[in-house]
Formats: sequence, structure tokens, C-alpha cells
Amino acid sequence: MRILAAVLTLSALGAQEAPQAAASPALAPAVCADAEINEFGLECTAEEPCPVYLELSGVEAAGARIFLTGNLHTTTATLWSVLAVSEDGGRTWSEPQSRLRGAALDLIQFIDADTGWAAGQIAGALPKDPFLLKTTDGGKAWRRTPVFEESSYGVVEQFQFESKTRGWLVVNRRGARNQRYQKMETMTGGDSWMLREASAAPIAVAKGRAPEWRVRVDAAAKLHRMERRQEERWTAVASFAVRGGECRPAPPKPLEAAKEPGAN
Repeated sequence: MRILAAVLTLSALGAQEAPQAAASPALAPAVCADAEINEFGLECTAEEPCPVYLELSGVEAAGARIFLTGNLHTTTATLWSVLAVSEDGGRTWSEPQSRLRGAALDLIQFIDADTGWAAGQIAGALPKDPFLLKTTDGGKAWRRTPVFEESSYGVVEQFQFESKTRGWLVVNRRGARNQRYQKMETMTGGDSWMLREASAAPIAVAKGRAPEWRVRVDAAAKLHRMERRQEERWTAVASFAVRGGECRPAPPKPLEAAKEPGAN
């Protein structure tokens, strides 16, 4: 996993300006305590809390909005998915979709300003139950639809829509040998999928296109940078702190004072 921040912190950048010395919080911090420690089998203590990181996987623009996808994780477990949106050019961010427990979001595509999809899966030793989040109102609301009707191992490695209804994706089943890579087609905007091809070798589905946006890690500055292509140059738009959260058990509750004999 790429090690990125659990608490998204943001500073707007000019075309060639250096990052701001101090970034201000952009999204609500990850609250990781006893429930997550127990559920994900984390070995975190008050003396040695587990650091939590953000992994950013995709960036896409839809009209005036910018979307980021990713997940929050420790070194051993994925805790939640992250889907963030900015409506002011990257200055401030919000989360239109609740964080999905134990899930990660990767690829994202908008076919127009209103209709878009983000691919994800339940994380684990082997990723499973691949799904798409779909919006038809510019990212205000998202609906989750599974790729398979039954629980199954796999991750969406590629997907591309050519219209609001027709699209393709490739699922890496990993556990399946001769049919590890499965190309599927939808005519319903991702609500249902039909198997079109299966192979032991990788299958290409997405047409190559020069990306307009990218997210990269600046290891020296310990920042995650979002940039936009301006002709042959990449212009800095926003930066995110590398890390800033942790999983820490709640402090023990104080014992009640023993009541004196005869006290009510």
C-alpha cells in the first residue's frame, strides 16, 4: 500500500508555487478506537497506537467538481473507503458518500457532468465482492451495485463507459486459474453485467487517453499532491499531508468509589 494520510489536509497551490507550510484540515478525521481494533484484529495500545494512512487511487473532474477515491488503512488492515469532492477548485473537500467499512475505492469515471461510477471492493487477504458506486446527479448521491450476484473473490482492474448505459469492465478473479481475467459488459449503466470473455492472460478494455488529472506522492515533502495537466506541464492544485491519524484504544473508565456502610 502507498502510505498516505488518514486525516486529509489541504492547501491550495498556485501553478508553480511551493506548498504552504501549514495545511488546514479538509475532511473529518478517521475515528479509530476499540470497535475497529477488535473487528480488524489490530494490535494497538495507548503506548503504541497504530498509525492510519490514506491511500488515494483515482481523481476525476465532472463539470466544476473534482472527485478523489481511495481508502483509509493501517499497515495490516483496510478500515474504510474514501470518496471526496471539491466544488471550489480543490480548496475545500467534503464526502458525499459515507465511508464503507472494510472497503477500498479505486478507479473513477464520469461520462458527463452528472453520471459517473467509482469501482471498489471489500479488502482483505484476497479482495472480494467487487462493486460500483454510481451517481446520476453530479455526485450528490451514490448507489452501490455489485458486479456479481453472489459473494466472490475479485477486483475491478479496468472499466470504461462509452455512454450512460453501455460499458465494460475487467475483473481479476485471482483464485480462478484459467478464467482469472473476466471481461464483462453492461447495457444497464452498471446495474447488471454479462460475461463476454474469460482468459488466463490479462484482457484490455479501457481505451488509452491522456489523463487530465493525477495524484502523486512527494516523499521528500511527505505530501500527496493533486495536479492538473496544462498542455505539457503539470500544475499543482492541492496537497495532502502524508499521515495524521491513529488507532488508539479508549482509556479505561475510572472505578467507582466504594460506598461507605449505610450509604444510600
